[in-house]
Amino acid sequence: MILLNKNDIPLHVAIIMDGNGRWAQKNGKNRISGHMEGANSVREVIRSAKKLGIKYLTLYAFSTENWKRPKEEVNALMNLFQTFLKNEKKTLMKEDISLKILGRKEGVSNKLLNLISETESYLSNNKSLQLNIAFNYGGRSEIIDAVNLLLSEKKEVITEDDIRSKLYFPNLPDPELIIRTSGEFRLSNFLLWQMAYSEIYICDTYWPDFKESDFNLAINHYLNRERRFGGLKQNEK
Repeated sequence: MILLNKNDIPLHVAIIMDGNGRWAQKNGKNRISGHMEGANSVREVIRSAKKLGIKYLTLYAFSTENWKRPKEEVNALMNLFQTFLKNEKKTLMKEDISLKILGRKEGVSNKLLNLISETESYLSNNKSLQLNIAFNYGGRSEIIDAVNLLLSEKKEVITEDDIRSKLYFPNLPDPELIIRTSGEFRLSNFLLWQMAYSEIYICDTYWPDFKESDFNLAINHYLNRERRFGGLKQNEK
């Protein structure tokens, strides 16, 4: 896949990684196998993003609503994330990739929280790509947490800049492109504040089958779009 114009590559791409369970069902495997296979797509997309010169990549790994899933699956997801951090940190270091985890701490074990903190610190000086993993994350929760922080500061009038300043990572640029796999047309409580003007790309591919060619296709679609931010083209009246 040849990209149309690398000069216009988005600074920040975010992905709703959907379809692990349906991939597993399609292939006669259990849901946990689907999540494990999906981890391979995570590795490939990280490499692809860095190759293209994307500076921020945000992956939706575990939502605040995912706690409603069967306990066995929740535990498996926690263990998978822990294994990913342990196994990938040296590769991320070699590739000059930093790591940030977006989300609440409530419900997450101290062991995993400590591992998250250690891994973020270990990779903190890397510059080529910032990998953000939304884990125990909800867009509404993020906005609520921001507002509550402002209320605790006795703010009486709240502006957009005020809310922005209290988001989990206020300096993270808004994503230009949101990708959702598995053909679902939902936002699923992901980056609700940040995606106000993001371009959205939906593909039918289940996440475990999403590879570099699929990622490049999404970027090409983005490069063919004209972003107006509520305005008009120069020749429109």
